[in-house]
Amino acid sequence: MARHLITSALPYINGVKHLGNLVGSMLPADVAARYLRARGHEVLAICATDEHGTPAEIAAAEAGLPVEEYCAQQYVVQRDLGERFALSWDHYGRTSRPQNRALTDHLARRLHEEGYTEIRSTSQIYSVADGRFLPDRYVVGTCPNCGHDRARGDQCEQCGKQLDPTELIDPRSAVSGSTELEVRESAHVFMRQSALAGRIREWVDGQEEWPQLTRSIAYKWLDEGLQDRGITRDLDWGFPVDPEVFPEAAGKVFYVWFDAPIGYLGATREWADEHFAPERAPTEFDRWWRTDRGADDVTYTQFMGKDNVPFHTIGFPGTLLGSGEPWKLVDRLKSFNWLTYEGGKFSTSEHRGVFMSDALELLPADYWRWYLMANAPESDDTDFTWPLFGDAVNKDLVGTFGNFVNRTVSQVVRHFGEHVPEGGDPGDAEAALAAAVDARLVEYTGHMEALEFRKAAAALRALWAEGNSYLEQREPWRTIKVDRDTTACTLRTALQLALVDAVAAIPFIPATAGRLRTCLVGDREWTDRIDADLPATARSALTPGAPIIPPGLLFEKLDDERLSAWAERFSGADDARGATTPEVAT
Repeated sequence: MARHLITSALPYINGVKHLGNLVGSMLPADVAARYLRARGHEVLAICATDEHGTPAEIAAAEAGLPVEEYCAQQYVVQRDLGERFALSWDHYGRTSRPQNRALTDHLARRLHEEGYTEIRSTSQIYSVADGRFLPDRYVVGTCPNCGHDRARGDQCEQCGKQLDPTELIDPRSAVSGSTELEVRESAHVFMRQSALAGRIREWVDGQEEWPQLTRSIAYKWLDEGLQDRGITRDLDWGFPVDPEVFPEAAGKVFYVWFDAPIGYLGATREWADEHFAPERAPTEFDRWWRTDRGADDVTYTQFMGKDNVPFHTIGFPGTLLGSGEPWKLVDRLKSFNWLTYEGGKFSTSEHRGVFMSDALELLPADYWRWYLMANAPESDDTDFTWPLFGDAVNKDLVGTFGNFVNRTVSQVVRHFGEHVPEGGDPGDAEAALAAAVDARLVEYTGHMEALEFRKAAAALRALWAEGNSYLEQREPWRTIKVDRDTTACTLRTALQLALVDAVAAIPFIPATAGRLRTCLVGDREWTDRIDADLPATARSALTPGAPIIPPGLLFEKLDDERLSAWAERFSGADDARGATTPEVAT
């Protein structure tokens, strides 16, 4: 049994996330965690809300709430939506909690002691109208590199160039739109990434299992030359800098992109504190994160959208390497491209696109989980369209998996009652089916091990299709008229395959797969295990005469009229969508 630590990019606190956010990090992390558990491995899946920074302050002000209360409310909203999407975190924490503050202070102190921080007086943008310093991303203007007129002060989204807000042409406040800006001096803590560049590059060179997208982004930043980055900000909301360590920066708070990735450690410590006695919690935390205390045998996998890759291949590893302590670094970093919506971006303000709360209002989570993972934006950006969504539901879930199960169970109940049919012996057709199923499972597990989710979904779909092909070949609706024993063997074999299908599908569609497995196995002893022995285990569980419960239709077909209505509702063309979704960062 191996040990796997899994984290997904932390969703920002300000509002409900859209389907692109979901498929870019949290959902594939859950699919991987469920699969690894079903392989018999020890898994710790960690996530948390990312709560610091100016966006939280602004969102709280717009809601008329203190920022702490706003974050507490939104944490519950995001946690509950994740649970309704069957995201099986072992712990869902918050970056604002004391555990993360202690770890953030500790790592900042270690960087200071190792010589990787320094105090610099920086020229910052101060908005007279807003009465505050503006964080980099809350200054907008024209990019000096490409001319894009909505470039942010930290990076131009159009050309990707890193920027300083003072470089922008015609800068203005993203908060108020005011152009009454001044450049003022402010002392801040800087992390000396340039001094860590060699160590970071050596570490990146050794990450041969990273996908090409991840490696190319990491090397782009390294080849351009790492710049020292400020890790403090002039804000009220955040972890205050320890004045004993950084007296020149007293009154500042740590930059959200410094403490947020540390939140993986912080949320793990939350988990340990909640699940173990006080004297044991540090040991349980260490065995996942300290390579000198048990984490040397952990495989650590991160999931995120491509925009987060630089912070997880450069910034966060630099923090851990620079600390001089034996922290566990990521082994596998699965990055995703964008999921767009009908050719454009998801937009809350324009009521454009489907958000997690919208999706669950329309259909159960498994419909969305299957479509998103079967079309995950792994090699390229992927566009969500309603016709493609309808095809994924109607052809895959209804027409292939659901159709096979319904045909099988209907024939069983009609001719043999609610029991596994008795009679007949397997022959050449069953042997051929067994060989095909074994091959499909090898293909499926191979892609899952490689984190190739689209290919894994295709292999799972092919496994489902084997059942329909088998029924078409054996024709139990015809043979029942002349050979009851042959029909019994056919339908018993099909039921056993349905159980194999259900267990294999648990990572993708856990609610439906779990319901089907329960209907077939009942309260008999059973352990979900995706391995080469699964077909034999299914045969031993569904022996002749064993009781079953008809599961009913697994999925409902989506007609064109309903799909068209949803397309119009979420098009952003008018206000037909109804109640607005809380603002989110896209």
